[in-house]
Amino acid sequence: MDVLVRIKRLVVRRKVIFTKKAQLEMAKDQLTRDLVYEAILNAPVIAKTLRSRNPNTGKRESLYIISGITFTGMPIYTKGKLTKQNQEELFYVFISSKRTS
Repeated sequence: MDVLVRIKRLVVRRKVIFTKKAQLEMAKDQLTRDLVYEAILNAPVIAKTLRSRNPNTGKRESLYIISGITFTGMPIYTKGKLTKQNQEELFYVFISSKRTS
């Protein structure tokens, strides 16, 4: 299954975790979770996939950069990864903020 489709399905089911950093960035930009969800759901593609190492485990992981717009046209940049907790797949958001032009 396409990764973006998996992420969008998780967003629809509200299976998303926001880091403290993402929450602080969202507050600074006056973004709600619903606005971030809208932007992800409206994103046509994953803008970029980064290969990274988890600093806690050292395991390799993929980070997904998603640039989308809300229903009112506000651009939002989100970076996150797919993860599992208690056998349940989740989208873990590290960064979400208004995109600067």
